[in-house]
Amino acid sequence: MTTASALLPAAARIFVAGHRGLVGSAVARHLEADGHEVLVRTRDQLDLRDAARTEAYLRDIRPDAVVLAAAKVGGIMANQRYPVPFLEDNLRIQLSVIAGSHAADVDRLLFLGSSCIYPKHAPQPIPEDSLLTGPLEPTNEPYALAKIAGISQVRSYRRQFGRRYIAAMPTNLYGPGDNFDPETSHVLPALIRRFHEAKVEDRQEVVLWGSGTPRREFLHSSDLARACLMLLRGYDDQMPVNVGCGQDLTIAELAGTVREAVGFRGRIGWDPSRPDGTPRKLLDVTRLEKLGFAPRIPLADGIRDTYEWWLHTGA
Repeated sequence: MTTASALLPAAARIFVAGHRGLVGSAVARHLEADGHEVLVRTRDQLDLRDAARTEAYLRDIRPDAVVLAAAKVGGIMANQRYPVPFLEDNLRIQLSVIAGSHAADVDRLLFLGSSCIYPKHAPQPIPEDSLLTGPLEPTNEPYALAKIAGISQVRSYRRQFGRRYIAAMPTNLYGPGDNFDPETSHVLPALIRRFHEAKVEDRQEVVLWGSGTPRREFLHSSDLARACLMLLRGYDDQMPVNVGCGQDLTIAELAGTVREAVGFRGRIGWDPSRPDGTPRKLLDVTRLEKLGFAPRIPLADGIRDTYEWWLHTGA
């Protein structure tokens, strides 16, 4: 049986791709707090879509492990408007980093995908073996296909070269470092911004997309980072691992929680002509729980902290 120290040595040197994003920044903080040396490059210093430069960098630094958190991400609106970069940029990043890691003889890699890889009508909660068992949600199909390709790449390097590469599929994430851009943000930061602006402008109503009935699961980025460290230390299998909290709520309930955290006192309206996306997306986290993981940050507390972070950094 492989020991945790063999999978991730103490004080390992770890390259975190995408360290400025929501996920990568949280992972980098937790790795540093655990005593690891975190290696990073900004997009200006290294475009991860450039396979040759990425391989050269990894050969030069020779990290003990790589965490691939870099990705082109966004909500329903962004996925509908820009399907080509959501497909092609993610494919290029994954091909560069995973192949470059192998070329640099990096034996440990964690690829972070997304829960959108699962079929639109997958069983709930969604087990990992639901992958490729049905049609995807059309609104984010290009992004999902890119992430599925990343899982296949990880599995292929395991099978052909014996690499100890693994994949994790996080649920919807939020926290400090999130993207609050009105065109490209995901639902939770988008709601924070919408309610904040309505409060500042003293509006009486905020109209949101869809019906409010789809159910979603949310995990704080710090809890995800804890799970990533746990997986790097103790998981070595070709099956991707779901990372979530095991509980969901409707978008209408989420909107009510965000409204309270922001302090908006007006009404919430709904525009059913806008797409809802997948009806429900709750992950089966049994595999992760068996490794000893449990989230620590309640959703309402995490939303308040995220709102305060945004007010002090970008609002």
